[in-house]
This record gives sequence, C-alpha cells and structure tokens, in this order.
Amino acid sequence: MKRHERMNALLELLGERGRVEVDEAATALEVSAATMRRDMDALAEQQLLTRTRGGAVLSSVAYDLPIRYKHAHRSEEKEAVARAAAKLVERGDVVGLSGGTTTTAIARVLATRPDFAEAGPQPHLTIVTNSLNIANELAVRPQIKIVLTGGVAHSRSFELVGPFSELVLQQISVDIAFIGANGVDPMMGATVHDEAEARVNRLMAERARRAVVVADSSKIGERCFARVGDADVFDTFITDSGAREATRREFADRGLKVVTARPSVTE
Repeated sequence: MKRHERMNALLELLGERGRVEVDEAATALEVSAATMRRDMDALAEQQLLTRTRGGAVLSSVAYDLPIRYKHAHRSEEKEAVARAAAKLVERGDVVGLSGGTTTTAIARVLATRPDFAEAGPQPHLTIVTNSLNIANELAVRPQIKIVLTGGVAHSRSFELVGPFSELVLQQISVDIAFIGANGVDPMMGATVHDEAEARVNRLMAERARRAVVVADSSKIGERCFARVGDADVFDTFITDSGAREATRREFADRGLKVVTARPSVTE
C-alpha cells in the first residue's frame, strides 16, 4: 500500500472510530508502529487529526474528511454502485447528484457513457448538483449540461448548502436523484453529519420523480447526526454485495427496493 493510500485508510479508520491507537492502526493497515507514528504526525501537521499519547483522535475541523482523502477507500464497491445507478439513467434525463464519493463515481460513469458523449446541437443529459467537485469534473463535457445550485461551500465536503441552494432546488424538477449518505440504517434511513447538508439532500430527493440513496455496505447500520429520510423520500437503495441478506430484507420491509451491485469481472 502506497503512503497516500495508507493515509487515506487511516483517516477513514479515524472517521469510523473517532479515536485509534498506534498499535491498533498499525495492525489494521499492516505496517510497523514507527510507520504509523510518522503518518499520524504528518496528518496532524495538516490538522486532519489530533495526536494523543499513544494514538490519535479525529480533529475537530475534520468531522467530514475531504473528498481528496476518501476517493480510494472501497473504490471497487463504489464503482459497482455507480454502474448500477447509471443504468437507471436515460438519455435526456435531468439527474440530481448530491456530494460525496459514491455520487462522484456515478458522475464519472455517466460522463463516459458513449450515448451521452455523442456530438449534437443539444446536451444529452442535465446534471443538477450541489457538489463543487462534480461540477468541476463535468463542466468540460459539452454534451452534459451542468446546473450548480449555488450556496455556501463546505470546505471539507465541497458541497453547497443553505438558502441559495434551497431556492434553486425549489424551482426545478428532476427525473432521478442519487443521494449519498454517511450512514444508512433500516430504522433511521439515510443520515449525514451535517444538518444543512441533510436539508439540501432531502430537498433534492423531494424534487425528483425517483429518488435513490446510494452507499457502499460499510455505511449500513451507521447512524449520523442529521437524518435525510428513508422510504418517505426514497424508493430505492443501491449498495454493494457486502450487504447481508437479512439487512436487505429489513430495508425491503421498510418500503425500500434494494439493488445489490456486484463488481465487474475485470475488477
């Protein structure tokens, strides 16, 4: 594992647990304790964690890790979810995308679909998003129309939130919305860390004829601070094959259609 991948994994481990000891992290990431101390020191200098005696805790400024530190984590699962989600999109659709690593993966799959890349006088797809990084990646695609909601930017998640975002979303209609989540629980539904983000994500889902929550199986059973919604706004949940059958049944019993995405044979 390369150093940047190891540091990504360490940040994800901290994001899940909040606190981790040097020996515990070294064992999880299969490196020496000395290597882990150096990694923790480097991330502490970037204010992404706080060193403690014998380990580290998640920094108060890093409750939601920057996307640049998260993209490599569980990439195969996210790509599988993205491919399954993209199959639901048809040419001419207006697609809503919240911020997050899984929705970013969906954006990349859509951007490379041959039927959306064909030359023509009009865009073949419209993407509505409150994600700065998704808009930045897709803006160079002339056959995809990008609508950015506006709003106040979160420095960690690169998402736009607040009244300006809500004003734009209230004026539009979306064919299908894909909403990412930090946690997906059968009882609580989809949740995220921030209440402003939850409000914008829910509104985007409500403006769609079909709303889909997307998350890899590591998010299942997690409950974060702010609730986005469950079957009251979503009709489908796309996750990867790591989701247990019993858990999938729980979601189905709550009214969500569960789509299980499997890695392609080339991965």
